Amino acid sequence: MNRTRFEEWLTPTPQGLFCRPGGFFIDPPAAVDRAVITHGHSDHARFGHRHVLATAETVEVMKVRLGADCAGAFQAQPLGETVRLGDVGVTLRPAGHILGSAQIVIDYRGQRAVISGDYKRAADPTCTPFELVPCDLFVTEATFGLPVFTHELASKEIARLLASLRQFPGRTHLVGVYGLGKCQRVIKELRLAGYDRPIWLHGAVKSMCDLYVRLGQDLGELRLVSETAAKLPGEIVLAPPSAARDVWSRRLSDPVVAFASGWMRVRGRARQRGVELPLVISDHCDWPELLRTIRETGAREVWVTHGRDDALVRQLALMGLRGRALALVGREDEED
Repeated sequence: MNRTRFEEWLTPTPQGLFCRPGGFFIDPPAAVDRAVITHGHSDHARFGHRHVLATAETVEVMKVRLGADCAGAFQAQPLGETVRLGDVGVTLRPAGHILGSAQIVIDYRGQRAVISGDYKRAADPTCTPFELVPCDLFVTEATFGLPVFTHELASKEIARLLASLRQFPGRTHLVGVYGLGKCQRVIKELRLAGYDRPIWLHGAVKSMCDLYVRLGQDLGELRLVSETAAKLPGEIVLAPPSAARDVWSRRLSDPVVAFASGWMRVRGRARQRGVELPLVISDHCDWPELLRTIRETGAREVWVTHGRDDALVRQLALMGLRGRALALVGREDEED
């Protein structure tokens, strides 16, 4: 059977990955006529597109983060339903990264490409689990695409946080979290571990927590640090990672500085940030999960969008697969 080369219909461009027969870009870094968005993080969802197709949750995230008029029109696409865009079929499947995150499945002339966006295989109580989709071409990230990166179970890291809270009852535990996804996941993991006290928030993470609650996530009692004069000894405070180095943190009681991120596997990063309690909690795949996912898709070709693409492409060659580094414009290493 003669197959069309993927590059003939799925093309990396300065405006992002472009599906030619469908007439749309995937996670474009600048405004385009038609965009399909994998999830709401700022290096994937941008302002100004004329038409956006995404999950309903991602649409709501974009409206809160970028403004209700951040796109000319929105099309909220349910997971698992196929829509025709031009000459291709497009289906959104769960990516397991954050609430509303999706893989973009494109079917064209008997070939299937899966653009996974950012994804993880680990359990996450705030979002629909990753769904493996067999395909011919798999487009993957490689944020943690080095063998050194093996993530811990979130429940294990939360247990370490709670143990530290018991050990230092007179100190505030200030946990650095990315405001969309990681913050809400840490809250839910604390609740699952039986922590039922109020959790205190920096004002910068409140709007996303409010949205998660509006979309059906039970986060328990949340309070703003700005609404109390207390120094909050023995309490947990969630804040952007930069807050630990800001004068804002001086209002807290001798804070134990923690940071929830896959990057906390690297001790040098923890020391550089002044992190006393590194929590290896990631919303991306680690190295073993990346390789496992690639194998299980059955893809004969793999493209790498961003991250440690050189190491992963070398590994793909050892696995007998054709790998290609795309180095797409606008992709960033998030705080994770």
